[in-house]
Amino acid sequence: MTDARHAAFAAALRDVVSGRVAKDEALARWSTYRIGGPSTVLFPAGPEDVAAALMHCRDAGVPWFALGLGSNLLFPDEGLAALVIRMGKGLDAVTQDGDRWTFGAGLPAPTAAKRTASAGWGGVHKMVGVPGSVGGGIAMNAGCHGAEWRDTVESILVVGQDGHDRVITAADAGFAYRRSALGDVVVLATTVRLHPEAPSRLEAETEALYRWRRDGTPFNQPCCGSVFKNPVLPADWPADKPRTSGQFIEATGLKGLREGAAEVSPMHANYFINTGGATAADVRGLMRTVRTRVHDQWGATLEPEVKLIGADGAVAPL
Repeated sequence: MTDARHAAFAAALRDVVSGRVAKDEALARWSTYRIGGPSTVLFPAGPEDVAAALMHCRDAGVPWFALGLGSNLLFPDEGLAALVIRMGKGLDAVTQDGDRWTFGAGLPAPTAAKRTASAGWGGVHKMVGVPGSVGGGIAMNAGCHGAEWRDTVESILVVGQDGHDRVITAADAGFAYRRSALGDVVVLATTVRLHPEAPSRLEAETEALYRWRRDGTPFNQPCCGSVFKNPVLPADWPADKPRTSGQFIEATGLKGLREGAAEVSPMHANYFINTGGATAADVRGLMRTVRTRVHDQWGATLEPEVKLIGADGAVAPL
């Protein structure tokens, strides 16, 4: 595996893209956890840059990692040997054709939620509570407040390492709880089908959901969002026992538990916060301790929702 941080790779990449290529860029700057070591980061000017970068990586034997707003991710302390493709400006267009809305992958999900709600279209308005981009949300089938991206997605525009884009229908995307089966492609845009509703009602609901997120979670502290998925429980699980990951962690008495500078939030137990200078090792250690203690007390197994990224850009096990 060739390292994207090699000067020759970055220099050659600059020759084939229009956007900015930043070498030795600290990923902590682009992660909501504020954790992550140095990497080469491409800020593409448009879809053509993404295609060119993927082909360049293929030819150079370099892995790649598509990055949105950096939520739901834990980057390694040593950084990435993979090229990081930061999807943002230039890939954040919004268009409407009747009840079909198309969002660029770099658009923040809360922006999509607020813009459609104010226009009187419901369906993605609950995504106001998802602190990530549209592209990342599609790839992970992100959701909150009982809604998921797969509820509204009609099709997804992606590009692969051959540099060619193609459209994948929602039926072929392999959506499941907090994941998709899109494979080794970069999401460029998605088209959703929405339904008309009164703007006043939608805006009131989005504001209420935003207040819940603001008042019930440490959204203004460095964190990744929910750390663990809600566990799959037996059908006869007692109603008086915990059901969600946050409830399990709180019922085990782990709020405020720390590993280094990583802490189980006293506000919401399924949020682990970076209190200042936390490392990926701190967060992983805290996750392992919490998972073990919850399993020992309740017999429930918590699986990571946060994507633990390895040096090659692939998701690694806890």
